[in-house]
Amino acid sequence: MAFAKLSKIAVCCLTLVALTACGNTIRGIGRDTANAVDATQDAGRSVENAAQ
Repeated sequence: MAFAKLSKIAVCCLTLVALTACGNTIRGIGRDTANAVDATQDAGRSVENAAQ
């Protein structure tokens, strides 16, 4: 019985670690996307200013 409880606890802990890693990855993707949008907008402004 002790092994069964221990294995359930281990599975729960590993699941929590995996979910935390997924959350960090999603947050990082959001930041990267925001930075790409900002860079694209800055490039557009630079082109617009160069055309004037």
